[in-house]
Amino acid sequence: MNETIASTTPTAHRLLLVDDEPRLLASLCAILEDSGHELHTATCGSEAVALLEQMSFDLALLDLRLPDFGGHQIMDVINRKKLETRVIVLSGETGIEGAIGALKRGAYDYLRKPYSREELLNTVDNALRQRRLETENKRIAQQLARSEKLYRYLVDSSPDIIYTLNEEGRFSFVNDRALQLLGFSRSELIGNHYSMLVHAEDMDRAYYVFNERRVGERASRNIELRLKSAGGRDKGPAFETTLLTLSFNSMGMYGSPADKHGAEFYGTYGVARDITERKRAEAMISYHAYHDILTDLPNRMLFKDRLGLAITQAKRKDAELAVMFIDLDRFKLVNDTLGHIHGDELLQQVAARLKAALRQGDTLARLGGDEFTIVLPELQSREDADVVAQKALECLQLPFKLADSDNHISASIGIAVYPHDGTTIDELLCHADMAMYQVKARGKNSYSFYEPSMHEASYQKITLEKSLRRALERNEFEMYYQPQVDASTGQIVGVEGLMRWHHPERGLLSAGEFLPFAEENGLMLPISDWMLEAVCRDLAWWNSQSSSRIRLSLNVSPQYLDSGDFVAKMAAVLSRHRLSASQIEVEITENICIRNPQYAIEQLNKLEAIGVSVAIDDFGTGYSSLAYLHRFPVHTIKIDQSFVREIHRLDGHYPVVLAIMSIASGLSLNVVAEGVESGIQAAYLQRIGCTVMQGYLYHRPISAARFLQLLPRAVARMA
Repeated sequence: MNETIASTTPTAHRLLLVDDEPRLLASLCAILEDSGHELHTATCGSEAVALLEQMSFDLALLDLRLPDFGGHQIMDVINRKKLETRVIVLSGETGIEGAIGALKRGAYDYLRKPYSREELLNTVDNALRQRRLETENKRIAQQLARSEKLYRYLVDSSPDIIYTLNEEGRFSFVNDRALQLLGFSRSELIGNHYSMLVHAEDMDRAYYVFNERRVGERASRNIELRLKSAGGRDKGPAFETTLLTLSFNSMGMYGSPADKHGAEFYGTYGVARDITERKRAEAMISYHAYHDILTDLPNRMLFKDRLGLAITQAKRKDAELAVMFIDLDRFKLVNDTLGHIHGDELLQQVAARLKAALRQGDTLARLGGDEFTIVLPELQSREDADVVAQKALECLQLPFKLADSDNHISASIGIAVYPHDGTTIDELLCHADMAMYQVKARGKNSYSFYEPSMHEASYQKITLEKSLRRALERNEFEMYYQPQVDASTGQIVGVEGLMRWHHPERGLLSAGEFLPFAEENGLMLPISDWMLEAVCRDLAWWNSQSSSRIRLSLNVSPQYLDSGDFVAKMAAVLSRHRLSASQIEVEITENICIRNPQYAIEQLNKLEAIGVSVAIDDFGTGYSSLAYLHRFPVHTIKIDQSFVREIHRLDGHYPVVLAIMSIASGLSLNVVAEGVESGIQAAYLQRIGCTVMQGYLYHRPISAARFLQLLPRAVARMA
């Protein structure tokens, strides 16, 4: 018996549910009744076919086995009558024949009973979404068909020059665009030979374009010619004052089909497009391939090209040249404090000052980040490099105006001289880089020439190792915390612990500036022990001062996770501070899969067993294995700020972010977006389903005491 469940939703679809089992049919209706669709049911094949003939359905959910005839026969009717109804087969058959038969008949999907509620709803939503897309495509195709009827209007108002020539090469028709582009009226062109327009150097190529007799694929396509202009362009500069570059497509015209023997040729038809903007775009693309977009300086590729040319000339003239490697001091502190926008502004100001300090013929380039390079060709003496380096340091001493305040930075400069310090591009850059690090080690804000005795790498490691060990002894580390906010409510729902180093000389350093050296020098374990104790101590303090119970995330190095007693240490410190394990979330990176994935899985399972949740930090930036990700006891994935930074428009398409959201949805994981700095980023993320965010838009990293002041606004959000 047919049963209809009506919907008041304007966008509801009409669904036909067919099953001879009343209990299963009722269950199916119950699952779909909240979906907002109009539901019709049938318990046999004949009843289903009758409904299909009476009304149109967007989707039919068919059982294969019915009392009279089954789902395959119903699909045959749909196909025979060309009904625009999508089909999802729901069957309890275990054999593959039923599925093959259904798919051959065009079924959208095949679900075996028993199926989950989520699986059914997702399949139905996907089928209806695809149907909507197909409907939209048909509508667009119909619009295109109608638009073809407007060809007469298009010829008259075309942005391209449309013309015809007679068999002698004289114009027999041109549209008004010729006047706009070339300055020649229709009366000035018709009856005249095409040669009056063509630049003399292009005349040979023009002969084949304007005397084209071929048709179809063999006809002329995209041939560029320079044409004379009578009155210049109506707007915008031209590459040449009296010439324009146009792209021509032309073909022969015949009185009867061209493939008929003896067809009469009576002229050439052509379209000429002004490609000035394209030429400008190509020039722009070529320019940016060799220049840094932010500072407009030569990039690494162009710098190496110019350095190679300078080396060749110096070798030919038996002269010297110098390469300078410049690294800005304290740039990361400014960037972390003021944000990336002001950090970019600082780089632009630095580039302008350095460029003004150079000699004519010197090349300044930006290699990336806060690193700049300079090539000084044809040195008269090493003193020339001294003078330029001193000027570079002096120009950076003046304050930089950022965020309505004065900010000060300096630079460390290393210099390598050809041919004494190297004869190749890589040698000179490497040795200049070594000399720069020597300046860093000596206290920065200076310059140094390369010397063979420099072994900067070893020296830097030893120096940092000693400084890091003293930092632990002198309690120079401090935990900062960046709140995680539910964008839909504005409430704080979590916090991430971020380590800072109060370096006695370099000021406040972020974790990225010293933890890589700690990993290389075997100091990661004692520093991680300190961090674990510090965050739990702060969390216990917050609990004692506030009724809010916030979840705290902390990054764990793979080295620390690999240590056999990590989980035991975690359990001990939680017990010592009387903390619930549910308040702690351990963040790991995807690269954990590289070393010993099975061991990592065991460790993470142990964490889960004591109640600690796990998050994947910087998801999508490292080694990624969905197979291992599926096996990890992961609760949260964090979208790396490099992907969030790419979001510039609310209506933009950002496939990596969408893919991460899809993975999280498929694995039922929580998502946190890092580095959110603008309202557009927040709005886009919220629109695609990501509501938990952290970044400068909401809060900067703050001390434990400052975070405690925010806790009254926090809410418990325990997964």
